[in-house]
Amino acid sequence: CPTAADLRPANGTRVCAQLYTDNSPYYDQCCAGDVLVVPPGSDAPYMPRGWSGRVSSLVVGTKCELTVWSRKAKRGKSRRFGA
Repeated sequence: CPTAADLRPANGTRVCAQLYTDNSPYYDQCCAGDVLVVPPGSDAPYMPRGWSGRVSSLVVGTKCELTVWSRKAKRGKSRRFGA
């Protein structure tokens, strides 16, 4: 997985989080599969089409916080992730 400080694409734009569809008990095989990039200041009450229930690993950038909910439209239990 990339480190929190590594979440900068080649053009230098800041990324707050990256969510991945594939995970593994072996660290070198984590953070694989499809990638959903979360830019700074994003507010998405619904996951994009095809992403619901698929995220298995994530990395949150420095100075960012990612809050997720167990149900759609920001309902249910929430959990916060940081770098």
